Amino acid sequence: MRNLLTDVAGVSLGHSTDLALGSGVTVVIFEPPATAAVQIGGGAPGSRDTALLDLDATVQRIDAITLSGGSTFGLDAAGGVQAALREAGRGQVFGGMPIPLAPQAILFDLANGGNKDWGRFAPYREMGYQAALAARPGGFALGSVGAGTGATTPLVKGGLGSASARTASGHVIAALVAVNAVGSPLVGDGPHFWAAPYEQDQEFGGLGLPSSFDLRLRIKGGAPTATTIGLVVTDATLTKAECRRLALMADDGLARAILPAHAPNDGDTVFAAATGEKPGGSLVELGHLAGIVMARAIARGVYEATALPYPGAIRSWKDKYQGE
Repeated sequence: MRNLLTDVAGVSLGHSTDLALGSGVTVVIFEPPATAAVQIGGGAPGSRDTALLDLDATVQRIDAITLSGGSTFGLDAAGGVQAALREAGRGQVFGGMPIPLAPQAILFDLANGGNKDWGRFAPYREMGYQAALAARPGGFALGSVGAGTGATTPLVKGGLGSASARTASGHVIAALVAVNAVGSPLVGDGPHFWAAPYEQDQEFGGLGLPSSFDLRLRIKGGAPTATTIGLVVTDATLTKAECRRLALMADDGLARAILPAHAPNDGDTVFAAATGEKPGGSLVELGHLAGIVMARAIARGVYEATALPYPGAIRSWKDKYQGE
């Protein structure tokens, strides 16, 4: 167990990161395809092909999930992922044509100081393609990489986080999340995380909770630079409806780690996928752990983030609080 999404067998992950742009793409690829569903809790979501995950939709399995910056410009990324998967011979056959399925969610990172003057076409299709080509099992970077590159929170830099756990029956469940929330992952003015009760092995600093709680509203101002997007994946065997319940329970973890969550300018979106590599699996226990690994992943994403290399860029948690 590496405390990463790729602790689930059959899962590969790749990033494409552009620090000059201040944005990026992260792709999660399933081999073989996984059963999946989605929970969209934010008031301003941006997504592609999420309707095919509805419980009454015909499609049962997908090849990948795409997370991207770029707001709606970033929705091109899944096209690049599809291109890479098709070149690799992946895809479900419809009308004699293999069509890879890579549903996507995006976050708004257009106001973080990066150079967004990309000309006629946004770069996200190529970034999605490169992220898919880079996808591997095993270890991967956290923080200001991939979909977390341009992420911010009200007080500190946001980023990409991950965490994993194992059930009593031996099933693995893990989360991946790009934290770019309207609300704050920190208690008051920091440095303590709302997710502190769930922390394992000092994975985000080991500070615990503060002695008192400042519950005043702390949100981003100005442009709606928001949205937390992510997924949980398990090796258990679940139906599409059970994946939907798992996504709902994982979304509870988002609300435990960010205050407030699901705001009008958030596009908070949580996918859930089951590879079916191991038979069975208690949905109650998996859902319990889904909320916990999601909360932990959110705090890790912020803890591991680094400031973008521009004048006036928002500081990282470590820059602001390390040593306190």
